[in-house]
Amino acid sequence: MELYFILKIIFIIAILIALYAIFRNLDIIKIILIYFKDKLLGK
Repeated sequence: MELYFILKIIFIIAILIALYAIFRNLDIIKIILIYFKDKLLGK
């Protein structure tokens, strides 16, 4: 039970870090998405 609790805390922290990184790099992610969209739709 203790291990499950620790894993849950680590998981929540990881999600928070990921969200923070996404918000900080929103412009970069937008550029990457546009790039992939262009690639998929075929140039």
